[in-house]
Amino acid sequence: MKLGLFFTLLTVVMALPAQAHNQPAKEFFGAQSDGSHQRAQPYGSYAKGCLAGGEQLAETGSTWQAMRLSRNRNWAHPRTVDFVQRLSRDAKRIGWNGLYIGDMSQPRGGPMLSGHRSHQVGLDVDIWMLPPTELSLSKSQRENISSISMRRDGGAFVNKKWTPEHHAIIRAAANDREVARIFVFPGAKVQMCKDEKGDRSWLRKIRPWYGHHYHFHVRLSCPSGVRGCVNQAPPPPGDGCSVAQSWVNDILNPGPPKPAARARRELTLTDLPHECANVLSSR
Repeated sequence: MKLGLFFTLLTVVMALPAQAHNQPAKEFFGAQSDGSHQRAQPYGSYAKGCLAGGEQLAETGSTWQAMRLSRNRNWAHPRTVDFVQRLSRDAKRIGWNGLYIGDMSQPRGGPMLSGHRSHQVGLDVDIWMLPPTELSLSKSQRENISSISMRRDGGAFVNKKWTPEHHAIIRAAANDREVARIFVFPGAKVQMCKDEKGDRSWLRKIRPWYGHHYHFHVRLSCPSGVRGCVNQAPPPPGDGCSVAQSWVNDILNPGPPKPAARARRELTLTDLPHECANVLSSR
């Protein structure tokens, strides 16, 4: 099936551009089993791009384990792989055994068959809120174990499972100069704003977003000097604590129901940077 999709892609890109316009790009990228043999390069934006020369995070390291291996989403830009290893060592020093790593990107990035809209250029990584009890889980165990939720009252507050170590690990991630922003549920951001007694500058990178109570989502900036990679606009000035509190207020006192959002159109190859066709066709 994967081989068939690969040759279908070649036919589409080279001879049938009208069909390429209609074929969901996720079908092509989701069929890839390994990275492209190219120099590491993110193309496009976090939610509309692809990844050349992706590197696979080792399934197990001394301070991390990649989870849900059947998804084959433990691929990323080499800088993201380095960051994961770096943060997992920080987690060890903070008091955890290391980190459980969730979704990063597909082997060649791009839109996913299910789940995320972002994670397309190899610069996003989900890190489980569950403190690892061991780092010798089998592949089967990694498919069946679940992370833990940190939220209470719909995400307005943290629950009793939230610890100072969660705060410290997220702070360590935010203080990494390559990190652009970190997504957490609103109650976690507000709690960190209340608990931080020292330098608060790192809180600017912590952004409230829907979900993100089983994991926190780290987004790295585009590598310096790399053309073709599009950074997200930087967070607004300030620590962002009042913004997070407004999210909490809306959770606790919701207004009238909002109209249902219109379904988004599936991305096709023609929506992505033109380099992405080469990423797919590279052996």
